[in-house]
Amino acid sequence: MAALGFLLFIFISTYLVPQTYCQVGSLGPASSASLSTIWTCRVPDIGGYEQAVDPWLLRPLTIPGHLGLSFGAGFYCISPCDTFIFGVYAIYTGDPSLYSDPNEYELVVRGLVVWSANHDRQVRQDATLNFTGDGDLVLRDADGSLVWSSNTSGRSVIGVNMTESGNLVLFDHHNMTVWQSFDYPVDSLLPGQRLLAGQSLTPNISSASMTGSNQFYFTIRPDGIYAFAGYLEPRLYYRNTNPRFVPYLGIGRYAYMTLMNGSLAVANSASGDEADKIYLLQRSQSLQCLRFESDGHLRLYEWMDTQWQVVQDILELEQCDYPSVCGDYGICFSGQCSCPMASSTSGTYFRQLDDHKPSLGCILDTPISCQHKEDHQLIQVHNVSYFSYIDQTAGVLTDEESCKQACLGNCSCRAALYHYHKTASNGSCLLVSEVLSLQVLSLVGSSPGSAFLKVQIAHPKKRGVLPYTLGGVTAALVLFATVFAILRCRRNEEEANEDEFSDLPGMPTRFTFQSLQVATKDFSSKIGEGGFGSVFKGVLGDQLVAVKHLHQAAQGTKEFLAEVQTIGSLHHINLVRLIGFCTEKAHRLLVYEYMPRGSLDRWIYYGDNKALLDWHTRHKIIANIAKGLSYLHEDCRQRIVHLDIKPQNILLDDNFDAKVADFGLSKIIDRDKSRVVTRMRGTPGYMAPEWLTSQITEKVDVYSFGVVVMEIICGRKNLDYSQPEGSIQLINLLQEKAKNGKLEDMIDKNSEDMNIHMEEVLEMINLAIWCLQSDSSRRPAISLVVKVMEGERQVETNLEFNFFDLSALNAVPVGEPNLSTLPITSVLSTPR
Repeated sequence: MAALGFLLFIFISTYLVPQTYCQVGSLGPASSASLSTIWTCRVPDIGGYEQAVDPWLLRPLTIPGHLGLSFGAGFYCISPCDTFIFGVYAIYTGDPSLYSDPNEYELVVRGLVVWSANHDRQVRQDATLNFTGDGDLVLRDADGSLVWSSNTSGRSVIGVNMTESGNLVLFDHHNMTVWQSFDYPVDSLLPGQRLLAGQSLTPNISSASMTGSNQFYFTIRPDGIYAFAGYLEPRLYYRNTNPRFVPYLGIGRYAYMTLMNGSLAVANSASGDEADKIYLLQRSQSLQCLRFESDGHLRLYEWMDTQWQVVQDILELEQCDYPSVCGDYGICFSGQCSCPMASSTSGTYFRQLDDHKPSLGCILDTPISCQHKEDHQLIQVHNVSYFSYIDQTAGVLTDEESCKQACLGNCSCRAALYHYHKTASNGSCLLVSEVLSLQVLSLVGSSPGSAFLKVQIAHPKKRGVLPYTLGGVTAALVLFATVFAILRCRRNEEEANEDEFSDLPGMPTRFTFQSLQVATKDFSSKIGEGGFGSVFKGVLGDQLVAVKHLHQAAQGTKEFLAEVQTIGSLHHINLVRLIGFCTEKAHRLLVYEYMPRGSLDRWIYYGDNKALLDWHTRHKIIANIAKGLSYLHEDCRQRIVHLDIKPQNILLDDNFDAKVADFGLSKIIDRDKSRVVTRMRGTPGYMAPEWLTSQITEKVDVYSFGVVVMEIICGRKNLDYSQPEGSIQLINLLQEKAKNGKLEDMIDKNSEDMNIHMEEVLEMINLAIWCLQSDSSRRPAISLVVKVMEGERQVETNLEFNFFDLSALNAVPVGEPNLSTLPITSVLSTPR
């Protein structure tokens, strides 16, 4: 039974005790029960039955008269068996030779429920199933309330039996079927059973509870088959409209789907045509069963080796395409689940429902209340879609701001999903009142989209101010005096700290702000700019320098100086050298050596630039980057992870020797730790998949390195919207070419020299693929990359072609940019 996992249920035994004419177990497979028979649901008096797992003890209404696999009907439950469902299940009767009691083997069975009468309303112990004298099959709860009926009273029914195909049938004097379970499918289809147009399959009961929530449903329409998800607003997540389907209109003309041995077919019963085999299945001589389950999958089961096994997943969607793969509010990326990562000053807005089971989803820390609409706010999650919701463009066409305001103005709205249209100035807006799983957009050519999740700001409880009125003025005066004293003391302490650090050996040169103003001619020659600040060209004596003026002081002076000392201690030929620094009041400046040829992106995103880099130069640049990173990761006293490897942070000297820059704004990992937890940072297009977990290692740099290698080889950006639709994302294009064995298509078409050295270039592409493995544990250490480039080691051959960049996914509160959680360990200099 382990092979069925969460899909099969732990059934505990029940006795169906006949109160009139029928003795339990006396009916064979095509025999019938007499009218006026009552069966009562009773839990067997077996010690410790709540823990019983395998074998299951079932006492069916109809037991096969032979050893092997057949069907039975009866009550079943999940431990501790406080509620029950009446249904039909496939059963396997054990070998009687294995049991001392010759009747005991009839109880040892394994079942798969294929139909149930009351999956949405369970009954309790002592519930009854009554085959009435006028031919009605009636299920009543223990208190006598009506739960379900076949509604066959007065229709000449004389008996009930179980067919060999698993069909529970009520028949009349002419042995004609009056009612059958096959006409009312719940979640399963057996061979020969039909799902008619307009009927649906809904999950029966989950393995976790017997609530029968039926969040999903699968149905057939005249033009194809469809699957929907959602309690309140069903959303389409699967559609198969076979070209051979045509609308079947008119009385007596309807479409149906049926399971046959070897295929799943859709046909028109009135046309007489052969059914359209929309799926070819695994042929088998054993029993098969199609089952639509509580996770939205449509699975084909087959009886093999005395147990049910899944042999095919019919819908064949990617894991993140399913609406409940990560539960409500969960974000799915490469099969991993996480919560939106926004936070407030008092904590996070979202948390896992169960820290040990991320797939169960996320919940809001503060429930949304319509009585406090003024406290509602939207959290933006970039580059996501609503699972595989097919009608993404079916929402109202509008602009983003109007979409957000529409959700804020509607209390029942829990999220606004906005998708941009490339050919228009607006986009489609979808408002949802329940938030199912989201997934990170990774498909080539997908329209950019965002989810705006509604949260409620929690306010601290207000205290009465009356008792403190008299002391208020006094407290304010005391507070003012205290703050003044602290500021004065801190200023004196910072001045003392500055003197203390200026005497430390190995400390970079300390410059005054005025001297750097002069060196840069009052910061007049800007050579670069980013989120961290601006870079200016300057001259100190006869030395050219690059002066980086940080936008704001994110730390105290002592912390900044301590980290400058760490940066200044890094000396490697492939790292840009830090010459000095300045800290005066709010000013924070870093002085680096000047790199005359600028950043790498100027030479590989050449555009109209005809000065193409030859293969020897590109190979040297790649090797230089790897050696610089290897020093940061493995040769420093403190292990440093760069976190933002990209061509803009690779600088070139006169000889095109590459040096890694901006490592001073990175993350330190202590030698006794394998990873650190930090908030997401970096540049979209270069971010490794594990950023979703916020638990990162130096392998995030290896992934980014792999992206840069591909950009150098291809001569283009990773994300380039000027490219044709199928080539916008370089890494996805690489994935496609790798799977099709066409890696040579990735080589820069403008470089004849690259094509001359094609064998070496292809080996470098394989090295990049090794670095781009989605599973960080399968990526090489950067020192191993260096050995490969020096010919001491071969590239790993057993590689997976499942990799793509993690685009901007930080959840940012709209209109409130300062709510990000602080990193657990210190950040060198300042966040990027």
